[in-house]
Amino acid sequence: MTVTCFGELLIRLTPPGRRLLAQADTLDLAVGGAEANVAAALASLGHDVRFCGIVSDNVLGDRAVAELRRAGVDISTLARAPGRMGLYFLEAGAGARPSAIAYDRAGSAFAEAEPAAMDFAAALRGARLLHTGGITPALGPRGIALARAANAAAKAAGVPICFDGNYRGALWSAWDSDPRSALSALVDDATILIGNHRDISLLLGRSFSGDGPDRRREAAEAAFDAFPQLQLIASTARQLVTADHHRISARVDSRAGAHQTDEIAITGIVERIGTGDAFAAGVLDGWLAGGDLARMATTGLALGALKHSLPGDSAPITRAMVDAFSAHGGDVRR
Repeated sequence: MTVTCFGELLIRLTPPGRRLLAQADTLDLAVGGAEANVAAALASLGHDVRFCGIVSDNVLGDRAVAELRRAGVDISTLARAPGRMGLYFLEAGAGARPSAIAYDRAGSAFAEAEPAAMDFAAALRGARLLHTGGITPALGPRGIALARAANAAAKAAGVPICFDGNYRGALWSAWDSDPRSALSALVDDATILIGNHRDISLLLGRSFSGDGPDRRREAAEAAFDAFPQLQLIASTARQLVTADHHRISARVDSRAGAHQTDEIAITGIVERIGTGDAFAAGVLDGWLAGGDLARMATTGLALGALKHSLPGDSAPITRAMVDAFSAHGGDVRR
């Protein structure tokens, strides 16, 4: 069955060689967007995936459409409209300097769209799941209307919702917003939440005691109490040593229990962007296969870890790469 992903496609511009924008004479172009990254990763794993959204009716929109088509994603419900593509600029970090992102997406064709511009019913026809998240409502009142419409269509069609918190402070702070209220209303519709204890703290307006797994379980139980429809919460824990050396573990909580992986070291990082989306795709891959909590967590960790070795937003990771994944790396496979 099909997974439908809904969100905004973006054009990403990056100075080559990990330069700052102030040093750049040229920019590398890539297509990005959180929900599109999940769509591409699931398609690479062999799932049928459909993308719903709207892109500008110009050459940049053409590039975004071609990227999804190349990834094997069904774009039959991806609408086109006059206007601009949303952009973001990435300064890739190195050593002690973290990566930095600047958005230029106000007034994009997607951000200005009305819900009627998208055929949510067609996008959800035959779908097993809707994957969406917190970036769309962060764009402003029109974004909130789009997110609510997508959720309402999924509920009407009896399609479960996976909601990735994806809190973007820079977007919410650009307008007179109430992220807690907006996100809570959307998470209330969800069966699966991709988010950690900090996301849950934002939703519930409270902090959690303890440390590590105990704090995550306390937060998960509070979220399950607050959102009766919620069945699963998936998250990662990340320790930053340098921009090129992180330590990561993955966790999936249900109402009955939880599974947390061992922490693994990821060094020689090529690309940090999109790793959370790869993790989400891995969790959903396990869920779609009817897997248990351990399978969802370990597959999510594998995809997220592998994405650190790949440039660009999306993760064209195959089933064979996941099956061969080792936290310790290895020599060339011949």
